[in-house]
Amino acid sequence: MPTLDRELLRRLPKAELHCHLDGSVRPATLLDLGREQGVAMPAPTEESLREYMIVRDARSLEDYLARFDVTLSVMQTEAALERIAYELAVDASAEGVRYIEVRYAPVLNIRGGLALGAAVEAPLRGLARAEREHGVVGRLIVCGIRNMSPEVSLELARLAVAYRRQGVVGFDLAGGEAGNPASRHAKAFEYARCHDMACTCHAGEGDGAASVREAVHVCGANRIGHATRLIEDEELTEYVNDRRIALEICLTSNVQTRATASYETHPLRQYFERGLNVVLNTDNRLMSGTTLVDEYEHASRIGFDFDELSRMALNGFESGFLPFEERRILVDRAKAEIAALRAAP
Repeated sequence: MPTLDRELLRRLPKAELHCHLDGSVRPATLLDLGREQGVAMPAPTEESLREYMIVRDARSLEDYLARFDVTLSVMQTEAALERIAYELAVDASAEGVRYIEVRYAPVLNIRGGLALGAAVEAPLRGLARAEREHGVVGRLIVCGIRNMSPEVSLELARLAVAYRRQGVVGFDLAGGEAGNPASRHAKAFEYARCHDMACTCHAGEGDGAASVREAVHVCGANRIGHATRLIEDEELTEYVNDRRIALEICLTSNVQTRATASYETHPLRQYFERGLNVVLNTDNRLMSGTTLVDEYEHASRIGFDFDELSRMALNGFESGFLPFEERRILVDRAKAEIAALRAAP
């Protein structure tokens, strides 16, 4: 088995299924866009802004989400959305990511008058350019927001379905979890599912296992974002495992939002040993000050070896929302790359 080091983790072919567009902006780009648009940033230099945007003092998920006001302030034009999506995919490619699903709520990007359709088409152009130039395959997931009205979520589900053949591969529900049950947005999930759109749902991050139960049984989610507290419900954990519902694990952000006390107390190891379908993700590169290589490194520090990390990487490719034939091509390529890494001297 190869000796784990950071370079090996970078070269390991990876898929990322849970990454927020508005949480993964380069600090230099924030400064550029702020100057272009006349929007003041909370720090004057790239390094000071990077440090400011990392959430180190959150008491809850809601505290963590407050930083998004900064990024969204300059994400109101087609040019900005296209640039940010392109740069995110390029950065992911440098981390060994071969496939990435980027999620966001376009309804938060129309404050300056941008049409919802334009707010989808712009990041799709950025991802397509990154694929042409760097080979990384990128797709979009459209998010509803828990604390917005169910009617808005239904509109966003319709938007996702409208672009299903153009690069949008899923519908999600994000935002503050406690006090905002997913069941209120059941019609949006029903619309997406009835139009053959895959669904994921943030759950078990800012609330308990009952929130995951709603995501699974009321919303019919194919994957669960975070699912940190799923383990509190033994029968539901078994059900999720039996049905191979993927868990989009985000170690660093879970520590930041107090969903878990530390990397060591995160249930990832328990999930993995029980055979659950777990995938490592960054959540938000900017607010969490992380990369996907960092997340794999954190997993290695709590005891995961190369073969186990390779299994989680393959889980990512196998659980993506791409059509089956496209997934199979990516899985086969990843398996070949992993075999070459294992055989290297």
